[in-house]
Amino acid sequence: MKIIRIIVQIGILNIFYYIGVGIVSLLNLPLPASVIGLLLLAISLQFKIIKVEYIQDGAGFLIGVLTLFFIPATVGVIDYPQLWTTTGLLVMLAVTVSTLITIYVTGSISQVIEKKEAAKKEATVEKAKGGVTVE
Repeated sequence: MKIIRIIVQIGILNIFYYIGVGIVSLLNLPLPASVIGLLLLAISLQFKIIKVEYIQDGAGFLIGVLTLFFIPATVGVIDYPQLWTTTGLLVMLAVTVSTLITIYVTGSISQVIEKKEAAKKEATVEKAKGGVTVE
């Protein structure tokens, strides 16, 4: 049953991608369709149109196999020896540095959100117990 749930949830994520494809096609936007779909998904989650539970297992599965998606790109580098020139090495350095910065910023934001959620949960528990909290 879990496999079916994951497949359906990945299907929901694909629907958002294809909605992004449609929007980009109709409006001739200079943005990737995946970015538009991701923004639509984020807005849907923020306004609780889509519940996190509807996509959580599917997204978790995709994140778990994310490294497999990079293998073709890594192998493809072998076909382009010009990437090992000075310009190519500078491009690879830029990609590496920007990836590390992205990981750091994402981790920092995730920690801030997690702390806020934990504080909110703790305040809710204290209210339920009838205790008074001072902030």
